[in-house]
Amino acid sequence: MKHNSNVDLYLAEGCGRCSLGGTPDCKVHNWTKELVTLREIIQECGLDEERKWGVPCYTLNGKNVVMLSALKNFCTISFMKGMLLTDKYNLLQKPGENSRIGRILKFTSIGDIITQREFIKDYIFQAIEIEKSGAKVELNTKDDLVYPEELEVRFNDNPELKKSFEKLSPGKQRGYIIHFSSPKQSKTRYSRIDKQIEKIIQGKGFFD
Repeated sequence: MKHNSNVDLYLAEGCGRCSLGGTPDCKVHNWTKELVTLREIIQECGLDEERKWGVPCYTLNGKNVVMLSALKNFCTISFMKGMLLTDKYNLLQKPGENSRIGRILKFTSIGDIITQREFIKDYIFQAIEIEKSGAKVELNTKDDLVYPEELEVRFNDNPELKKSFEKLSPGKQRGYIIHFSSPKQSKTRYSRIDKQIEKIIQGKGFFD
């Protein structure tokens, strides 16, 4: 498989998303051997190599399947529809507490990667078949969305806000609810809600 020059640049200089990019302190340099080996394994699976959001992304017919990333304490392969994978080796993890769709494989040494090489490829081939099948991730929508009390108060104060919020996609609703519910103090939750009212009425998500 032909190497993408932008991914070569990532391995040489980092993702460029922080001030450490292009310096010896960039996190990518902590995991260069691991990332190179993971890149080789992914390339053996037949995906197209691109660079998106600053990091290596591997696609099938233009659809994102897996990504490579370097963090402070480990590097990862991320599966975009990871919740649909069969975790037969019990290696997949959620990237965050509130993650629902994606799953990751974490690596802290080249030895781990070499030992798990065939397992890694198995997960990747699963992800490819899922993408080929056109499978969609089906999530519970409002059943698992618990509105914070402060949001309910604002809904009562502003019916237009409530109507606009309920028109948002479940994913956008969830993004707001996680953001609104995180602070421990009620006044901070109110502040967060009030700052987002205009965006919600405009039909925008928290990350838009």
